[in-house]
Amino acid sequence: MTTAPERTALSPDQVATRLISGSVRRSYEPAVAIDWDAPLVEGKYFLPKEVVSLYGTGYWEELTEEQRIALSREELANVLSVGLWFENILNRGLLLQLLREDPTSPFAHYVLTEMGDECRHMTMFGKVIDRVGARPYRMGRTDRFLAAALPHFLRGSLLWVGALIGEEIFDAQQRRIMADPDLQPVVAQLMRIHVTEEARHIRFAREGVVHRMQDATWLERFLVRNLNGLGGPVLRRSLTHRGIYHRAGLDVERAYREAQANPHHREMATVGFASLAAFLEDNGLMGRLGRLMWHRSGFLA
Repeated sequence: MTTAPERTALSPDQVATRLISGSVRRSYEPAVAIDWDAPLVEGKYFLPKEVVSLYGTGYWEELTEEQRIALSREELANVLSVGLWFENILNRGLLLQLLREDPTSPFAHYVLTEMGDECRHMTMFGKVIDRVGARPYRMGRTDRFLAAALPHFLRGSLLWVGALIGEEIFDAQQRRIMADPDLQPVVAQLMRIHVTEEARHIRFAREGVVHRMQDATWLERFLVRNLNGLGGPVLRRSLTHRGIYHRAGLDVERAYREAQANPHHREMATVGFASLAAFLEDNGLMGRLGRLMWHRSGFLA
């Protein structure tokens, strides 16, 4: 078993105080930070072609440039929709956490600051979906039920690791693609804002994990080490599904089949998960079951 590195974590209040200062210095209001009136640029992608699920497949080679761009639009709309769901769940988990915290503490004040960031992000995601001429992807009935129940189970380390699963994988991809010259400007602006503010959220969650692990029980460690793997199949199912290809006007079954088998798409998933995987390993939080689920979902080589 991987052992956690020996270092003294900052207290939650110390971390929160520093992050509040960072929030004061560098936060964005998307309503004015993004040029919503700028026209879309003809011929530019909504996601870089290298991260589109069909890139590198035989089907991709058969698509026209217009079809490829249309598929990138639908995949962007889906990614932002998943982001909306996640940040909704995270905010409700944080609200429940606040019920157990001292409302005068810096920790509680940063939790509220982060929730404000996430509310602006949800607004930004919705506006960008509309601006690029797409429609949001909706949760199914089962997913809505799970989303309503999940915040009540996200406590302690599970809350912080859950936050990292939803934030770090997308953050790693955004950092790699936001400077792509073929990307629509409105999407590049969204990614720059999101990367800047998510860096603070990731720091908060990582420090929360390290601090919590200092006194975690065997049972808590066991649950976190293995239940984090549930993020793998959930993300795989959410980010690559038939509805994307239907809206893009493609042969749905062929597109879905080739995307699922696409080694390039799997490589992009492992690159996105690499930083979080290393963090979990370093802190002794990658259990056998968790590792197996991440591997089967295509996020671990």
